[in-house]
Amino acid sequence: MSDIIEKLRDISFDDLHPNERLKAESDYLRGSLMEGMADRATGAVSEDDTQLTKFHGFYQQDDRDLRSERRHQKLEPLYSFMVRLRMPGGLMSSRQWLTLDDVATRYANGTLRITTRQTFQYHGVLKENLRAHLKTINEAMLDTIAACGDVNRNVICTANPHRSTLHRRIFDFAHDLSARLMPRTRAYHEIFLGEERIAGGEETQEPLYTQHYLPRKFKIALAIPPENDVDLFAHDLGFIAHVEDGELLGFNVSIGGGMGMTHGEPATFPRLSDVIGFCTPEQVLDVAEAVMLVQRDHGDRHDRKHARMKYTVEDHGAQWFREEVERRLGHALNESRDYRFDSNGDRYGWYQGDDGAWHYGLFVQNGRIADFDDGMQLMTGMREIAKVHEGDIALTTNQNLIVANVTDAKRAEIDALIDKYHMVKDTTPLRRESMACVAFPTCGLAMAESERYLPSLIDKLDNVMDEAGLADDAIVVRMTGCPNGCARPYLAEIGFVGKALGRYNLYLGGNFTGERLNKLYRENIDEATVMQELTALIQRYAKEREDGEHFGDFVIRAGVIKATTAGNNFHE
Repeated sequence: MSDIIEKLRDISFDDLHPNERLKAESDYLRGSLMEGMADRATGAVSEDDTQLTKFHGFYQQDDRDLRSERRHQKLEPLYSFMVRLRMPGGLMSSRQWLTLDDVATRYANGTLRITTRQTFQYHGVLKENLRAHLKTINEAMLDTIAACGDVNRNVICTANPHRSTLHRRIFDFAHDLSARLMPRTRAYHEIFLGEERIAGGEETQEPLYTQHYLPRKFKIALAIPPENDVDLFAHDLGFIAHVEDGELLGFNVSIGGGMGMTHGEPATFPRLSDVIGFCTPEQVLDVAEAVMLVQRDHGDRHDRKHARMKYTVEDHGAQWFREEVERRLGHALNESRDYRFDSNGDRYGWYQGDDGAWHYGLFVQNGRIADFDDGMQLMTGMREIAKVHEGDIALTTNQNLIVANVTDAKRAEIDALIDKYHMVKDTTPLRRESMACVAFPTCGLAMAESERYLPSLIDKLDNVMDEAGLADDAIVVRMTGCPNGCARPYLAEIGFVGKALGRYNLYLGGNFTGERLNKLYRENIDEATVMQELTALIQRYAKEREDGEHFGDFVIRAGVIKATTAGNNFHE
């Protein structure tokens, strides 16, 4: 065990963030959850247990649309849980899809939502249904362990392992990394799946995390250039595949990315990761563990706003961090290799993999799988596809999905179902490159609308693009209801971050490949001002852009906004 972690035993918890005592004294994430789940007098769990549920993959929320009404009726808020799956690489069988669809209807709000971490989350799961919900998911060979909390989260990778042998291998790395870095406590199985607790051995249950776990969440992404569909540089740890003559020689290793910040606190900022070296395929798991453990031992446990690994790297330097990783590995990393990214979007429609099998990329606006009032029946359509599809279904980190590994014989049948349930509508490049977080009504952190609002704003921006002669052009647009950055707005060419109801900070200057942060352009503005500002800029872009120049590059070249060259000058 690390000397630094050992020293934590002797430090007064009064010197640390309250969550540190909670984790250490939680009996390896058990807390009083067993008793809290049995309490039917309330739809909630205690404040401390609410923190612990995150390690098990779900958050307590309430319907903010109903808060006032329920308060007037002298009722407690309508508490429920957001449940998120651990699904490294974002792949499931058609049979698993049908199970996930079923529990959405039986135990949640009747929809599925694809997250930006290549998995599903459910909303509206009542406490009385939570155990049944998790047990049914478990029976489908899936779980929610470590989907949230101060641990390694769902590991993501370039979408669809069926595209090629290389994609399959990268997908396997995602699974192996998830398994290597998963918490060992059996609390989840005991509390929610009914496993009997085995006495003894508790001190050895968390050989990596110890009873202290990590200072904050930890996220890993793997990418295959030239596609940066995972926004690799937004993560604590990234692996960039290096291939020569069809052979995977290894990975460039990047550290210290992260999106979250806090309004009005310039000491908090998004940060892109630094490439610190190169490792062979055989070294990947050891490198990942070493990086995570350096953060475990040196991350800030006093101030959670300063506890992400990006600040550890920022404070100590990437070279220092590399040396700490190498010390744990017992060998040096190799020097990084050249790489190039050219986009961070997804493929749509039919395309073939290396083996000749077909794959269909389906655009899902803001990741919400549902049957909509306009006649688009995504929920029903995917259910019917899953009944006949003999391959898998893959999720992307851009909140879309892929019906993967389709035979020639099945293509026509799936096409007919897509048409029958109106699953594809004409969408502009601008809409296909847009993304939003959930925000209202369920997210307790939301300051403004996001998922429910962005589509109508895109309608208006599409009209501006059309009038400017840019209807066929793509601009990356992302929106979040708060500054935590779940939809990675700080990488967008046009980013919106909620400040108050109906008001947003407008960011400009990210690039099309996800390799540059944007910068604040206008603060706390309403829709009328948003449209006024963007209409003028888009019209100017149409007239003055250079051949092949993307919008984010244009606004910097034209002097509209300064380039953000590093996270620590994001606010400058």
